[in-house]
Amino acid sequence: MNGQNRKDIHPGLEVNIILKKDQRTGIKTRGVVKDLLTNSARHPHGIKVRLTDGQVGRVCEILQK
Repeated sequence: MNGQNRKDIHPGLEVNIILKKDQRTGIKTRGVVKDLLTNSARHPHGIKVRLTDGQVGRVCEILQK
């Protein structure tokens, strides 16, 4: 699943995100969601989240449901 819909993402979910610094290269970072930072129900580039380790990026892939 992609990470464009807010309803699909919740704290504790394992996801791949793309950090701001990696947007050009598309390098993915794996982690567990701590907070959802995007308020809208849908975002074309992915919902912005904070991982448990503090990194912030947009969800590109949901690894577990």
